[in-house]
Amino acid sequence: MLIETLVADAFGTNCYVLADGPGSECVVVDPGIGIAPRLEELLRDKRLKPVAVMLTHGHLDHTFSVTPVCGANDVPAYIHAADRHLLEDPMQGFGPGMMSLVGTGLDWTEPDDVAVLADGGALDLAGMTFTVDHAPGHTQGSAMFNIGAADPFCLTGDVLFNNGIGRTDLPGGSETQMSASLVNKVLPKDDHTVILPGHGPRSTIGAERAGNAYLHHLVAAHRA
Repeated sequence: MLIETLVADAFGTNCYVLADGPGSECVVVDPGIGIAPRLEELLRDKRLKPVAVMLTHGHLDHTFSVTPVCGANDVPAYIHAADRHLLEDPMQGFGPGMMSLVGTGLDWTEPDDVAVLADGGALDLAGMTFTVDHAPGHTQGSAMFNIGAADPFCLTGDVLFNNGIGRTDLPGGSETQMSASLVNKVLPKDDHTVILPGHGPRSTIGAERAGNAYLHHLVAAHRA
């Protein structure tokens, strides 16, 4: 599977492009700030045709370029139902100081075609099957996307990072829900599952189970 990563101009947000290989259909995940021009160049160089944009959650650093990317390629945006409102008004997901971090003005319009996701749902896109894990805690609609069985990948968004987890102090966040998501949705995954996080380098579930202090604490508490 072809996995290309573009890092946004702000917040170090990872935008992923996934496909069977060059010259095929693809799925774009989390197009953040400043992604659109570089994404267009990548699609042209790899001869890729987007069929969908998938969003791990509704925060602006992950959705900033969703409307131009969807519009340019005439494709839908997918997001969990609990974060759907953040595509109508993304500032609901942040405190009052967020606008200064993304620029002095935000001319926001939501995509024309938005489809909502549900926990456990499966999407067949670009020759791949994406299974949705609803994992609230960072936001109410945070979701992880699982791909493959023999050599599994998981797009974890801002649920799980390499040696970290997503913050829970923004509107819609919940430390209790985050802990439950990590215990019920992350820890059961196979150790060899490769995680593609919303920020930072990729890792594996096994490496995080062993070395991520947050997961290590939950494993110890679960065994007690």
